[in-house]
Amino acid sequence: MLDWRPMPFVSAAGHSLEYEWLGAGAPGKPPLVFLHEGLGSIRQWRDFPQQVAQATGCRALVYSRYGYGQSDVLREAKAGVRFMHREALEALPALLAALEVEDPVLVGHSDGASIALIYAGSPGRAVRGVAVMAPHVFVEPICVESIRKATAAFDGTGLAQRLAKYHRDPAKTFHLWADAWLDPEFLKWNIEEYLPGITCPVLAIQGRDDEYGTMEQLARIKRGVRGPCELLELDGCGHSPFRDQAEAARDAIARFINERCG
Repeated sequence: MLDWRPMPFVSAAGHSLEYEWLGAGAPGKPPLVFLHEGLGSIRQWRDFPQQVAQATGCRALVYSRYGYGQSDVLREAKAGVRFMHREALEALPALLAALEVEDPVLVGHSDGASIALIYAGSPGRAVRGVAVMAPHVFVEPICVESIRKATAAFDGTGLAQRLAKYHRDPAKTFHLWADAWLDPEFLKWNIEEYLPGITCPVLAIQGRDDEYGTMEQLARIKRGVRGPCELLELDGCGHSPFRDQAEAARDAIARFINERCG
């Protein structure tokens, strides 16, 4: 069920970001940090973070990145092709420091999954575990083509109106994401260099019908990380496991956290 009450805000990396804590958190349990997709926000997670928090006894932090949800609207003309790097290397560390979050388990979806991998693979980052759904570690033609289709349909399919329920400026939010991915320079985007720096446990989940990526994304994560890595491929599931196969995704992530992340 969607919760429309006002969220608190925190200042991080020069921007005001909406956030929310879910669950009380049992002693000794790591905090969970949820990182949303390219057109996501706090509310678009629905009750998935709350369910994972309840299943693990962990406290969960959800927030809307700069340019998303009710956080500050993008000031720049474009986010640029390194927007996920900036989030992982600058904004996320500032947010965690401001909210005094230490040694978290990162739970990311799509662009948020990529941000989680960059952060976890960067020097000096203490991370208890990483659970990613539909991650991107390199650019595939299927992803670019799906984003082209979404861009062509943005004004004519009601997507703009649907996004307006969640974002202060839906057009800016959409183009923040789409313009970056469709920039010709983005074809060279690749974060595999960060994977060997990940020594914590990793769970990578992807739907077999994902319209934005193939199972090669999971294969490269498995080959690249230095910590234990589990892969889960879901039937009847597109790009959003937490919506398309919510129970399976929740159970897999909860088991991973309880068994691997302590």
